[in-house]
Amino acid sequence: MITFVGTPIGNLKDITLRALEQLRAADVIFCEDTRHTLKLLSAYDIKKPLLSCHKFNEREAAEKMLALSREGKNIAVVSDAGMPVVSDPGGEVCRILKEAGESYTVIPGPSAFVCALVLSAFPAGRFTFLGFLPEKKAERVALLERYKVARETLIFHCAPQDLDEYIAAMFEVFGDRRACAVREITKIHEESEAFSLAEGYGGERRGEFVLLVEGAKEEKSPLCALSVREHVEAYMAQGMEKKEAMKVVARERGVPKSEIYKAMLE
Repeated sequence: MITFVGTPIGNLKDITLRALEQLRAADVIFCEDTRHTLKLLSAYDIKKPLLSCHKFNEREAAEKMLALSREGKNIAVVSDAGMPVVSDPGGEVCRILKEAGESYTVIPGPSAFVCALVLSAFPAGRFTFLGFLPEKKAERVALLERYKVARETLIFHCAPQDLDEYIAAMFEVFGDRRACAVREITKIHEESEAFSLAEGYGGERRGEFVLLVEGAKEEKSPLCALSVREHVEAYMAQGMEKKEAMKVVARERGVPKSEIYKAMLE
């Protein structure tokens, strides 16, 4: 059996009982960096054979997993922190396992961007997680352009050395918006600092970051400057039925439909 195991993103005490159970039961553990994983295993007195599974050898690692699993071995797959596949190696492995008809499962663990969303106090009803931005500036700007009008909170992973470039690209595409930088999540120096894209981030630049940017503001139709009756009649003049026009006007003005109906009656 192959199991993808979520591991702590900072504080080793965040390991789950199921994760420990699986790591102890595994015949072999595939990991992003053996040195990093050894620290986690040593903290819980776990000694297991470790094999590499990083972004440069995923196909080779997947083939080894398949062979070992078909021999009846119990396999655990971890990344350095958090959940494999999410901004970490493992996506190619999953694809290969699916194509080969090999079953696998997941043991959940901490997620940096979800923790950051809570720490930021930004709207969390809907959000879009975009991970790390592309390295090339043109590709980076092109990706941001796709989400320029998105109204939900946008979330990014960011290395400290890329902070200024990320923020500059966001300001170039989005204009000035509220943002928040969250770092060292679950660690002693955990920090959440709000700033604006125009001002830039002025805090400490250590540790891995999660950047959050508020969604685009809903722009009201220019017709909202008219009276309610004129607003409705403008849409009716375009061929819209009166009832449908009133629904559209209510949505554009951000008021209940009953208010529009009442205004029309008056």
